[in-house]
Amino acid sequence: MNQNVDSAVRSVEADLIALSHSIHSDPELAFEEFRSAAKVSDLLAQHGFAVTHGIVDLPTAFDATYGSGELVIAICAEYDALPEIGHACGHNIIAAAAVGAGIALATVADELGITVRVIGTPAEETGGGKVLMLERGAFDGVGAAMMVHPGPIDIIGATSLALADIAVSYHGREAHASAAPEFGRNAADAATLAQVAVGLLRQHLQPGQQIHGIVSDGGTAPNIVPARSELLYYLRAETAASLANLSERAGACFASGALGTGCTHEIRTVSPTYTELTPDPWLAAAYREQIVDLGRVPLAAEWERSRPLGSTDMGNVTNVIPGIHPVIGLDSSGAVTHQPEFAAACITTSADRAVVDGAIALARTAVRVASDPEQRTRLLEGVDRR
Repeated sequence: MNQNVDSAVRSVEADLIALSHSIHSDPELAFEEFRSAAKVSDLLAQHGFAVTHGIVDLPTAFDATYGSGELVIAICAEYDALPEIGHACGHNIIAAAAVGAGIALATVADELGITVRVIGTPAEETGGGKVLMLERGAFDGVGAAMMVHPGPIDIIGATSLALADIAVSYHGREAHASAAPEFGRNAADAATLAQVAVGLLRQHLQPGQQIHGIVSDGGTAPNIVPARSELLYYLRAETAASLANLSERAGACFASGALGTGCTHEIRTVSPTYTELTPDPWLAAAYREQIVDLGRVPLAAEWERSRPLGSTDMGNVTNVIPGIHPVIGLDSSGAVTHQPEFAAACITTSADRAVVDGAIALARTAVRVASDPEQRTRLLEGVDRR
C-alpha cells in the first residue's frame, strides 16, 4: 500500500510545490489567513474532499473530510506567518505536506477503513488556534493526529515547551518630565524595574524554564512622563507544572516594578496556554522507519529531548490524542527558524523535497497504524474513553 500512497503524492507533486510557494509569497498573520486557508482547502476540494469552512467559530479554520471509515486520521495544516519575516517557520511547507498526505490517504481510505480529515488550524505562532479548536470539539472522534514541521534537521520524536503568552501593562501618571516630574508616576520605569528583576531571576530558574520578552509600549515623548507601558513576555517550561511555578515567580517580578514606582499593573493572557508536546511512541517509531526509508538521517532518538522546539499548540492536541509533530529537515545553510534566512530557504529545492517527503512519510505512517490490528484497536478505544 506504500506504493499507492507514494504514487498519489508524486502525481500531485507539482501542485503541492505550487501551493507551498503561493502561501510563502503571500504571508498572513494569525486569524487573518483567509487567502492561505482558501488555497489549501480548494486543492483538497479538487480531489474530492468535503470542505467545511469557518469551523468552531474560527473564520480561517476548516475541516476537509474524505471517506467514512471507523478510524479517523487527522492531518493538521498550519498556514499562519510571522510579523515582518513572513514564513520563517515554514508553515507553507506544513500546509502543502498536509494536503499531500491527505490526498494520498484518500486513495486508500476505503481499503483501510479510515476517514481522512485534513484540519486547517490557524494561529499557531500566536493565538493558540489548535487549543481553541480542541476545546470547541474540532478534534472530537479523531483517533490520531499528525503533522510535520520544517527545520534544519530531521527530528522524529520532537518535543516542545509549555508556553504562557502574556502582556503586562503598567499605569502611572503623566507629568512634564522637566518642569514637574515630581507629579508623575513613570510607567516606563516600572517596566524597567520589572525587566531587571526578571534578569536576576534567570540565574535561579529551574532546568528547562525560559523567560523572554519585549517592551511593546514605552511612552510617547521624552518630555512626558509615561503614564502607560507594556511588556510582552513568553514564559516556557518543560511541563505545565513547571510553567505554573515559573508564572508565579515571574509574576512577583512584574509586581515589583509597580511597587517600586507607585504605579499599578495588570497581567493578561494573550494566547491560550500551550502544553508540551507528547509524541506517541508507536507513531513516532513508525514515522522514523518511513523517513529513513526515504533516505533521510534523523537525529538519534537519545538526543531528541535535548533539542526542544520552542512551543506549539500541537502540544495540547498530543496531550489528548495520540499524535506526532516531527521535524522535516531542509538545507537552510545554517539558518534556524524565525530568521529571515530560514524563510528564504523554505522555497528552495530542498524545501520542495521536504514537502513531498513529509507528505509521503505521514501517509505511510497512517497506513501502518490503520493496518495494525492492535494499534487500530488502541486508537479506537482511545476515542471511546475521551
